Amino acid sequence: MISALTGARILLVEDEALVAMMLEDMLTDLGCVVVGPAARVDDAMLLVEGEAIDAAVLDVNLANETVFPVARALAARGVPFVFGTGYARPEMLGDFADRPVLHKPYRSSDLSEAIRSITPREGGDPLPRS
Repeated sequence: MISALTGARILLVEDEALVAMMLEDMLTDLGCVVVGPAARVDDAMLLVEGEAIDAAVLDVNLANETVFPVARALAARGVPFVFGTGYARPEMLGDFADRPVLHKPYRSSDLSEAIRSITPREGGDPLPRS
């Protein structure tokens, strides 16, 4: 079945290799094209600047840095995103406290719901290309 997510280019920013592979599989199963994954802010910023991206899944903490520079760059381009975290509370997200948050451990149904919440509904207009 073709869904509104089929062909959507989703940036994946996650520093834990096994978690990134799991999320990549989940996104692929939803029909998405995974951009990345990127494990560091610098790598993610190169993808934001050089790739077409429809939406993103951003791990809040990447080793010794936060993903907020990537979030700001995506927001400036109008690209929707969700945060992923094992412990962040909304107030820890600062200016992004209103963004959807996926809590670890990830479940495919939660990921699907989160991505769909920031993209057009089934049968709606296709995702805008960045």
